[in-house]
Amino acid sequence: MKGLKKQRRIQVIALAAVALISMVGVIYFFVPSTALNYFRSPTEVVASPPPSEEMFRIGGLVVEGSIRRGEGTEVAFAVTDTNATVPVRYTGVLPDLFGEGQGMIALGRMEGDTFVATEVLAKHDEKYMPKEVVDALKEQGVYVDPGAKPAS
Repeated sequence: MKGLKKQRRIQVIALAAVALISMVGVIYFFVPSTALNYFRSPTEVVASPPPSEEMFRIGGLVVEGSIRRGEGTEVAFAVTDTNATVPVRYTGVLPDLFGEGQGMIALGRMEGDTFVATEVLAKHDEKYMPKEVVDALKEQGVYVDPGAKPAS
């Protein structure tokens, strides 16, 4: 009787392991690589530019005085983490809260030295900044908490 229970337990564990390996294999082979978009700070992009076919997200602060409007909905601006700056080009309607000195994240790919965005997201209130942007600014040692009270 004990041998049968032990054998059944081994079969269940083996079946669970095969199911887990199968699920990981399906995800790895059938989920397109375009579904995964990694975040990079401007410093990381300047230090080691990704290949032109790689879609990724870049985030930081919009550089003061860098927004330039073109024909129609074309706009160019620069994004920085205060350590490095990357020029960005976007065609489309920008979010209402998009502005100079504000936090933003853009999805797109590099074309030469310029990031060509397909989507631009902006913060939604004065205190919010995307987590990835906050983390990148903290790494640079320049993040200032907007909710922090001034030292007295």
